[in-house]
Amino acid sequence: MYVGVDVHKRVCRAAIVNAEGTVVDEVSFRNSKTGIDELVTRLDAATDRVVVAVESTATLWIQIYDRLEERGIRVVLSNPYKTRLIAEARIKTDTVDARTLAQRLRADMLPLCYVPTKTQREARQFIRHRITLGGMRTAVKNRIHTLLDKHGLRCPYKTLFSKRGVEWLRSVELGVTDDTVLQSDLAVLAVLDEQIASMDAKIATVAVTDERVLLLMTMPGLGYFAAYLLVVEVCNINRFRSDRRLVRWAGLAPGVHQSGDKTYGGRITKQGNKLVRWVLVEAARNACRYDARFRAFYARYSRRHGGQKAVVAVAHEMLRIVWFMLSRGEPYRGGRTGLSERTRKRWERIADRGLRA
Repeated sequence: MYVGVDVHKRVCRAAIVNAEGTVVDEVSFRNSKTGIDELVTRLDAATDRVVVAVESTATLWIQIYDRLEERGIRVVLSNPYKTRLIAEARIKTDTVDARTLAQRLRADMLPLCYVPTKTQREARQFIRHRITLGGMRTAVKNRIHTLLDKHGLRCPYKTLFSKRGVEWLRSVELGVTDDTVLQSDLAVLAVLDEQIASMDAKIATVAVTDERVLLLMTMPGLGYFAAYLLVVEVCNINRFRSDRRLVRWAGLAPGVHQSGDKTYGGRITKQGNKLVRWVLVEAARNACRYDARFRAFYARYSRRHGGQKAVVAVAHEMLRIVWFMLSRGEPYRGGRTGLSERTRKRWERIADRGLRA
């Protein structure tokens, strides 16, 4: 029996198809423990082997997936990006979606997602929350810059959000409304700074014991944060059979268009893990400063394609090297040992603060 489950926040739809492709049963159930248990009871009554395909919808699939897996039912997660037949259907209902999932699963034509373990998902949530806090802090700082631009003010200090810069911000007068907004944003910024420092300490506490993180830190440009993010997002390097597959998964591979005997290369696809792509581009900027190999690569590439594309090309090259480092358990060759050592010690001090907290 093949089951397709269309996932929603409240009520989900399941279609059960036999080996001949005939729909033998359809059921709606609530996305709750009670509702999922009702589905499991119905599936337990089936005499044939049951395989369930769950639609990947935000985090709504997790409860269904875990519950079915705990009950010993084989369950897979569909890849929504590659399931074109569902995404581009002219008639799109929950019933049609569930049937389509079941039929494609039966025909072995359903693109699947890699499903991390519960521990790996928790680690991902941890680092992603830290990234969210960083984005919130950047948004608050941008609002403060906008307020200052509105009144034509410039900070007399080199760094606006240094200790002296913040004291200057608290002293400026912008009028009743804008003063209230500024003071509110400064209060929010202080809370975000505190939370980010706390999260960094906790991340360092976990990362300092991970050998893969320490291994990746031997590459210039990768600190604890970037190395830990790569480790938790990649999960298991053995699921990528080559460095090129890892690059494609991150969306750093160039697009290709072929027509006849002509092949055209294009921009990177950006169809993949955007967090890995983002952190590697940021790491590439630092790597070009501190590593002779990446600096020469950047200089050669930028002469032909410009600086921004050269940075992306360095990020592409770094990720390929990451695959070899993790697959073989080897450190980066040619790195600056002193730089890596200083970075490691700095994050160990942060980790100590996290342990004391």
